[in-house]
Amino acid sequence: MTVTINGESREVPDGLTVADLLAHLGLAAGRVAVERNRDILPRDRWPATQVAPGDIYEIVHFVGGG
Repeated sequence: MTVTINGESREVPDGLTVADLLAHLGLAAGRVAVERNRDILPRDRWPATQVAPGDIYEIVHFVGGG
């Protein structure tokens, strides 16, 4: 299915949850924030929220250091 991630159209497997999507993208869940269709998606809803065709995600990856 096709979704938009950080402004880019991407093909991802069907049946993913948001938690699965992050794993598919190789992102550590502890260091990201997710916006789905212009709404912040709370971390506790990631495992139960299904990725749907046409969804738009903004995923911010936090980087430590100084």
